[in-house]
Amino acid sequence: MTDSGNWDWQEGKKVLADLAQLRGAYPLLDEFTASPDGEKLATAVKTEDDERAVCVNGEILPGRFELCWHLRYTPLGRLTALVRVDDEWTLALDGQPLEERFEYAWNPKFSADGAVVAFACKRDNLYGVSIEGKSWEQGFVGIRDFCLSRDGGRAAATVQVVALAEADVSGFFAGVWSLAVDGAAWDRKFINVWNPVFNSSGGSVAAEVRTENTEYTIAVDGLPWPSTYGAVWPPAFHPANGAAVAPVRHEGAWMLFKDGAPLWKDRYNQLWLQRFSADGSRLAAVVSPEFGEWTIAVDDKPWNRSFSEMVLAPVFSPDGGRVAAAVKENGRWTVAVDGLPADESFDQIWDPVFSPCGKHVLAKAQLGGRYLVLADGRVRGDYNMLWEPVFSPDGKSVLLRCVEGEKYCRHVVPVGELVGG
Repeated sequence: MTDSGNWDWQEGKKVLADLAQLRGAYPLLDEFTASPDGEKLATAVKTEDDERAVCVNGEILPGRFELCWHLRYTPLGRLTALVRVDDEWTLALDGQPLEERFEYAWNPKFSADGAVVAFACKRDNLYGVSIEGKSWEQGFVGIRDFCLSRDGGRAAATVQVVALAEADVSGFFAGVWSLAVDGAAWDRKFINVWNPVFNSSGGSVAAEVRTENTEYTIAVDGLPWPSTYGAVWPPAFHPANGAAVAPVRHEGAWMLFKDGAPLWKDRYNQLWLQRFSADGSRLAAVVSPEFGEWTIAVDDKPWNRSFSEMVLAPVFSPDGGRVAAAVKENGRWTVAVDGLPADESFDQIWDPVFSPCGKHVLAKAQLGGRYLVLADGRVRGDYNMLWEPVFSPDGKSVLLRCVEGEKYCRHVVPVGELVGG
């Protein structure tokens, strides 16, 4: 989680970069990304000698690379990029590449506070995870995905532990996939393993597993739930008591189970993307009560309003009292709060953001190639580029990181200016 308490929350606008000057200075610009505090705009550039470099607020950082992409800021404001040096890949932090080199590196992930950076890697034709520049000693035949514990101290990855000969179908169904935690694979092998997740303490990890041709379940620390199901979706841990919760297809319908037993009583045409409130007292999920209808259920009670095309993952207010989600109907996106959609709709919309008090809801949106802010259902602003808005800790101000014309700006505005009539 981003700690914004030390940011500059003085109201006003700063112009920090001129994109027109950058385009005139470099033959190629890629992947603009703004720092969480809005003080920096980074982009990958191609220099006149055909090298790649990282540029921040118009200034080139020291490193030079053959390729540079996937620029992302951590919540702490460290700038990460995947780079190739001497035909090998690694991660660069603030323009400086790590010492370790790999055949390939991809999918950087951050700890909750941004202090730890990890990524998937391949070396000597084996796959693993590198955390803060130190990769697992044990490599694996294949890797699909990985997750970090909240503090970044541990990593878990779905890994192929047995090599298969070409067209070895029987070998595949005997089980060749497992989950590696800190480089050590579970003893049990499965036909497939997907979507690992740590609990809040980092002491346990759960994942979807396929035990037989058409049988699936959830495994926690290598132990499958006692029953199998026709299908499952990714698990989640209760933030306080550590119970594992997952949607399962049981007796022809979707239900929400906890530790292998029913949690919600209602049965749905579909159920997924379950999310807990911060204290774990409430639980929401995307559900389909009937075919072609989508909505949010909170503690097993669906909203009164459903939507015909799509509903994305629910977002709780900080106190857990309200729930919002991005919804799509008739080809248009908007935000619904507690089941009530905004009157305005858009070509695209991002996840809603609650104010600290839970009263206000903001979301980045796109309409006709332009970007704007949906603020409590009202349209505000008109930008060439826009990053998700951020509330100040006291909820009185909002940080907008945006490009107006060709100028990148950091703009702190009063909440009332956005949500007022």
